[in-house]
Amino acid sequence: MQTAHRCIAAVIGVVLLAVMGLPANTAAADDRVPMGGGAGIVINGDTMCTLTTIGTDSAAELIGFTSAHCGGPGAQIAAEGATNRGTLGVMVAGNDPLDYAVIKFDPAKVAPLANYNGFVIAGVAPNPVFGQIACKQGRTTGNSCGVTWGTGQTPGTIVMQVCGRPGDSGAPVTVNNLLVGMIHGAFSDALPDCVVKYIPLHTPAVVMSFSAILADINSKKRPGAGFVPLPA
Repeated sequence: MQTAHRCIAAVIGVVLLAVMGLPANTAAADDRVPMGGGAGIVINGDTMCTLTTIGTDSAAELIGFTSAHCGGPGAQIAAEGATNRGTLGVMVAGNDPLDYAVIKFDPAKVAPLANYNGFVIAGVAPNPVFGQIACKQGRTTGNSCGVTWGTGQTPGTIVMQVCGRPGDSGAPVTVNNLLVGMIHGAFSDALPDCVVKYIPLHTPAVVMSFSAILADINSKKRPGAGFVPLPA
């Protein structure tokens, strides 16, 4: 009799969900932390940076990227505004010359997004050329766009007139919603930074080429090799 009652209750639950327009598998709320390119992250409890992108690698691991100068292998990653949820991932690899760090996220704790707060990453593109408009999304200065000036002096870098301040390190930079790089730092300390992000009278940003990052990580077969951003 108890089994029959449980079956009836389950059927009623499915019917109610159908009436409400909800699939049955959404009955339990998803309490994972939403994370995507442009999200603020906290490294080892005190360093603020920005998540570049999130997706999967050839080993089907949930992988993210940020700047290597934010932390090294073993560093603990939490979400800004949700540090009470604890560690969501760990840095597992990196490259200082190309200033990238690979984060392995816990899929039980993280809900990956291709569109984070309106900033869409629909794939990866080659380095942009002079004149193309690029946009970035950082946890400090939010969204800003500007012209691409060209290749930087350091291998793997691009110079762009986008806004970047402390905390924006690792911020994704896109052209036509395709990821081309991550914020590395300011082009010059002699010029003002972007106090007012919509006025482009500031030092350009140095951006690390994401194509160069992927080429490096794939050639070395590190964690993150074969990375593909979450489909938009």
